[in-house]
Amino acid sequence: MKVYLNGTLVEKEEAKVSIFDHGFLYGDGIFEGIRLYQGCIFKLEEHLKRLEDSAKAIMIKLPWTREEIQEAICETCRANELSDGYIRLIITRGMGDLGLNPKTCDSPQLFIIADKIELYPNSFYEEGLKIATVPTRRISCSALPPMIKSLNYLNNILAKIEAQQQGCLEALMLNEKGEVAECSGDNVFIVTDNTLMTPPVYAGSLNGITRKTVIDLARDAGIQVVETNLTRYDIWVADEFFLTGTAAEVIPVIELDGRSIGNGKPGTMTTQLRDLFLQQVTKNGFEL
Repeated sequence: MKVYLNGTLVEKEEAKVSIFDHGFLYGDGIFEGIRLYQGCIFKLEEHLKRLEDSAKAIMIKLPWTREEIQEAICETCRANELSDGYIRLIITRGMGDLGLNPKTCDSPQLFIIADKIELYPNSFYEEGLKIATVPTRRISCSALPPMIKSLNYLNNILAKIEAQQQGCLEALMLNEKGEVAECSGDNVFIVTDNTLMTPPVYAGSLNGITRKTVIDLARDAGIQVVETNLTRYDIWVADEFFLTGTAAEVIPVIELDGRSIGNGKPGTMTTQLRDLFLQQVTKNGFEL
């Protein structure tokens, strides 16, 4: 497998980063996870816009144009002969001294990994996930805006560990107010009385590309969509529950905290929106 490192494609074994890179030392960097479907990169412009916004928010001045990053992504996918897969785009503040001072970092670093991915087996899309609420809370919006897709993921990793300790693959995370924020790697949706509901970004959820796509698809299909604060109770008594994410796509959840959601099977609206989403993945793609 070839990995893109600052303008050069190298073998996986040679893909090395300095231990003085502040991305490694402090999680000081940003990333995007992007899907490739049938030779088309899904929502590439939206991902690159969010990357630029994240860079601006943490004051990393990107030395590359959007077109240069776009070509680097395509080059990496072509080098690995991928038609379907997952792209991880990473930018760090670069090498610096020990210490938090970002001014010691000489220049940002750009890394791109393109490979195949299977986050969940097909059976979970057909039968649904069972997940649990975990003690670890989502980082407060006043501490780190959730719109920034940063490399500092320890909060999410702790949540994932706590979910695994309960025998689950995914964790529901609450914010400091006890409201639903998101899962450790996915956005949250419920269906109640034929209305699609999802937490707003200010509740602590990432403004996911798949999240926005599903909202747009639902509205185009005549489904009422409401962004509102949710509690665990709202999910427990919902008719349907599903998650969205770049890697997960649209995946049903049939149980939270030991409580069956709806009739304990993937719901009709969930299935409808998953089908609509899968129909869009090549229509809204950037061809290699």
